Amino acid sequence: MARKPLFAMVGLGVLLLVVFYVQVIARNIAAPAILSATPTPTVAAVFSNVPATCPITRPPNPAFVPPAPWPAEPVGGDFWIGTPELWTSVSSTGMWIRLPHNPTGYSQKIPVWKPNYSAQLEPQPKLTITGKRLDVAAPSYVTSGGTNACHSDFGGCVMMWGVDLPSLGCWKLTIEHASYELSFVVWVAQ
Repeated sequence: MARKPLFAMVGLGVLLLVVFYVQVIARNIAAPAILSATPTPTVAAVFSNVPATCPITRPPNPAFVPPAPWPAEPVGGDFWIGTPELWTSVSSTGMWIRLPHNPTGYSQKIPVWKPNYSAQLEPQPKLTITGKRLDVAAPSYVTSGGTNACHSDFGGCVMMWGVDLPSLGCWKLTIEHASYELSFVVWVAQ
């Protein structure tokens, strides 16, 4: 009789370990990718689950460091890309995976930094985002508008916009704000 509870406890422990490792692996693979500056530095994808034909955005060399007082490195293992006038963080994997799906597409939030941004003075930044599929012929995706988000992980307040990409695949997204522009290439997968 004493063996059944022991086996049940061991089985539960193994199950909890499996769930923990799956979450750790998913967190390391699924870090959201965001944007890069124009011109977009790209290289052929080196990840086995990203086709070599999708030129995902990779870290610039030398690394871009935003102006003070912004953090020298973004949180979560991402990298900065952009110019001192407009920048963002990009996932080191070059992928967006397991995005929420709704009737209009696969949703992702994109934070964008600029010096002296004020959420009080510009609560709805005039951002325009254009998406173009690179791997197959598809209609372009265009949206405009924006909001903001303030958090210590961001170093203060940032401009924020959500996209609903209509399909999976290789996407180049371009964000325009005032006379500045950021672009990135990302692989969107299940």
